[in-house]
Amino acid sequence: MSDVRVRGAAAAARIRVVRPGELDAGEIGRWRELRALSGAPANPFMEPEFSLAVGRVRPGARVAVIGGDRGGPVGFFPYERGPLGQGRAIGFGVSDSQGPVLSPEHPLTAEELLRACSLSSWEFDNLEAGGGLFVPDAAEAFDSPVIDIGQGYEAYEAVLRAGSPKFFRTTTAKERRLARQAGEVRFVFDERDPAALRTLMAWKSAQYRRTGRRDRFAKEWISTLVRQLAADRPDRAPGCSGVLSVLYAADRPVAAHFGLRSRTVLSCWFPAYDTGFAKYSPGLILHLRMAEAAAGAGIGLLDLGRGAAEYKDALKTGELRVYEGASVRRGPRAALYRLSREPSRRAHSFVRDRPKLAGYAQRALSQVGRLRDR
Repeated sequence: MSDVRVRGAAAAARIRVVRPGELDAGEIGRWRELRALSGAPANPFMEPEFSLAVGRVRPGARVAVIGGDRGGPVGFFPYERGPLGQGRAIGFGVSDSQGPVLSPEHPLTAEELLRACSLSSWEFDNLEAGGGLFVPDAAEAFDSPVIDIGQGYEAYEAVLRAGSPKFFRTTTAKERRLARQAGEVRFVFDERDPAALRTLMAWKSAQYRRTGRRDRFAKEWISTLVRQLAADRPDRAPGCSGVLSVLYAADRPVAAHFGLRSRTVLSCWFPAYDTGFAKYSPGLILHLRMAEAAAGAGIGLLDLGRGAAEYKDALKTGELRVYEGASVRRGPRAALYRLSREPSRRAHSFVRDRPKLAGYAQRALSQVGRLRDR
C-alpha cells in the first residue's frame, strides 16, 4: 500500500494505492454508492466485485482510493500496473467497461492521478462514456449495442416484430424445427452445472482457433477468473456475479453464454454454440431466451459489447458509447509509448474502417485457424 498527497491544483487529494483485496467494507460501500449516483447503467465490470475478482488472479491489480476534503473517498481508480509503469484498465483484454469511479467534486486531473499511481500511461479499450477524466485522451469511439428490456420482454418482442419481422419469424421457426428434429428444447438461465461451463469454454476456444484469433481461455488468469465469477451468487455479489445460460435440445447443450450481471444489467461476455447445430442458429435462439429470462429477473438492459456483428444488429434496440486510447503523462516515456503502440493501433483502425479490407483480413485469420488445427 502507498499513500500519496497530490501536488498542485489537487493538493487536497490524499490518494492511497492498495490491492483490491485491501479495500475495507466502508470503501466498497462508498464505491457502490458513487456508481449509483453516477446515473450510468450498473455495468458489472464497473462494480467493486469485478476488481476484487481480478485482484485474486492478477498480481499487478491496484485501486487508487481518492480521499476528499472531509476524509471520505471521492473516487476509486482500478488499474493494472506493468513493470515499467505502463498501466492498463483492470482486467484489460476481457473487461467490457472501464474507467474511474468518481464523485463530481473530485479535484483531480488525469495527469495528477497517473502521477499519484506512478503510472507513465494508462491504456483503455472500453472506456465508459461517463469516464470524463480520460475521454479527452481517447483515440477512437465505438458503439456498444444494447437490448433494452426495461419495459418487459413482451415490449422488446414487439419492437423486434415491428423492426425485424423476418429475423424474428426465422429465428422462432428454427427453434421449433430444432425441437422437432433434435428433441425437446429447454433453456436454463442460471445453470450451475460445472460441466456446462467446461463445454462452453471448449466451444469458445475452438471458435477462437477456427477464426484465427487468440484463445483467451489459453491464458490461465482468464480461465481462472471466469470459473471464480461463475461460482459467485447474486446474493453474495450483487454488483457482479456470473450467469451461465444454456440452451438444451433433448438434454444436450447446443448453445451457451457466460456473462456478468448486476441487479439491472447483464453484460454479454462469452457466447458459443455447438457447430453441429449451426443450421438452427442456436446462438440467436439463446439470446432471445436470455432476454426473456433476464427481464423476468428484473434486469433492464443487456449489453452486447463492443464490436460489429450481424446478430447484434438484429437484436439491439440502441447503443452505448465506449472509447479506446491511452492517457500518457508528459515526458520522454510518452514518445516511447506512442512509438510502441500507435502504429499497431492505427493499422487495426485502418482495416476495421474498411469493410472490404476487413473481410479479407477475417478470411486470412480463418485460414490461419484452419492451418493451425491440422
